[in-house]
Amino acid sequence: MDQPAHSPSFEIRHESEPSGTLVAGFASFGLAGLIATGFLVDQFELTETGHIVAEGLPAFTPFENGRPRHHSRLFSRPDLDVTILVNDLFVPVGVADSFGAAILDWADANAVEEITVLAGAPFPHQDHGVLYVATDDYRDYRLGDGRFEPMASGSLDGINASLMSRGIDSPLRVGLFVTPVHTRVPDVDGAIRLVETVGTLYGLDVDASPLESFAAEVDQYYRDLAARVEAAEEETRPDDRMYM
Repeated sequence: MDQPAHSPSFEIRHESEPSGTLVAGFASFGLAGLIATGFLVDQFELTETGHIVAEGLPAFTPFENGRPRHHSRLFSRPDLDVTILVNDLFVPVGVADSFGAAILDWADANAVEEITVLAGAPFPHQDHGVLYVATDDYRDYRLGDGRFEPMASGSLDGINASLMSRGIDSPLRVGLFVTPVHTRVPDVDGAIRLVETVGTLYGLDVDASPLESFAAEVDQYYRDLAARVEAAEEETRPDDRMYM
């Protein structure tokens, strides 16, 4: 008799306690959120303080300049109340709940009060701005000044849905910020908009102008990753829905 397939599992390991706020970028449409979080790590000179171990998924180990690294890493520094999650690993929709649950359980155990997710999506927007979906407590706490527009309607799936669903029924504040992006190449313009959003949300002095140079240096890496994400999405998603 065939043995049942091993269900994917995730473990978060960290050397120091995270901040009360977690800002996350995942490998998804246009990679804008991923590029934005990587840029914030560099700009604020954050130190790697943890990583996520995935079991039961195909092995995936990024490298740069000949040096391998963990695919999902946490960064922080003692004098900045923001922890950054840079997640290069594409997480299929079918295992997103397990991945999201691992992040949420870790957040709960480590007194994380707020999660902000940066993402891109292939939807038209006249001003190429940044729209949000957020739990009521996040809206009240972060968005009362009306500087950002809400998304009118739709649905979430995958990791975004997993995080938002937990936020609805718990004290955890969850906000998703989405900007229009291209799907086939790294979208630098989208990443710049998301970087500036983080600066506005948290009162950080963010200079997004060097991002063009940053993106040029890692262009081929992100092109390869974009191709991997696109291929995986085509294998796991039907053609008649729009996902974020």
